[in-house]
Amino acid sequence: MKKTFIKTKNVKRFVALMDELQKLPPNIPKLALVYGDHGLGKSQTIQWWADKNDSVYVRATQGMTSRWLLSEIAEELGEEPYWHTQETFELIENYLRQNPKIIIVDEIDYLIEKHTVETLRDLHDKTTCPIVLVGMGAADKKLTRYPHLVDRLYKTLKFEQFNSEDITEILQQITDLEFTPDAINYLATRTNQFRQLVKLINKIEKLSETNKIQEIDEYTLKGLLNERRILTRLSEANAVPVKNLTECRFSGGKS
Repeated sequence: MKKTFIKTKNVKRFVALMDELQKLPPNIPKLALVYGDHGLGKSQTIQWWADKNDSVYVRATQGMTSRWLLSEIAEELGEEPYWHTQETFELIENYLRQNPKIIIVDEIDYLIEKHTVETLRDLHDKTTCPIVLVGMGAADKKLTRYPHLVDRLYKTLKFEQFNSEDITEILQQITDLEFTPDAINYLATRTNQFRQLVKLINKIEKLSETNKIQEIDEYTLKGLLNERRILTRLSEANAVPVKNLTECRFSGGKS
């Protein structure tokens, strides 16, 4: 499997959002929400973008308080946080006024539960720096408890599940195997989550190499996925014992 960062439709939409945020005038709120179900590549995307750009990335955890959150942000800025929350807040505020940066906070659901998310609204208001909140599929609904924050959202971006077109693009970027349209449609019925799809392709590649298969159609794919009736005929056609295929039983896994 090719080791490359895959620029899916979701990734391209995220990059476009980040470009928009950086070009907004000072009087326009620059809070944004990125959300979607697990396994769609949100965290990988924002970490990839943060690494390529001069930004601050913080991952929230369960029970995170305002003091804890601000300490994490200060350390990402290369500053030593104070013991008192207000002093650390002012430290960050002064830094960002002189050196504006985008702040990205992942797993925002934890901060919504603890009301810590309000600290990010205050930080946004004081510095006018863009702040991107990243959460799970229901994050947009959870945030409605904070109308003052929602009013400041410039845009929300939902990471969508993959369709056949997305899977085609992913396959072209990470594997040299050739998948027919019917095989791609079948893959779409097996999973529409990024992590599961990568696991599937990795195992398909290993099985294809063992059985000297380069083109994958739906019939062959079902055989590789261990549908018993097809396995026997597939192994006979390739002179491979059925046992060799069944030993490599396919599992999409949990993301």
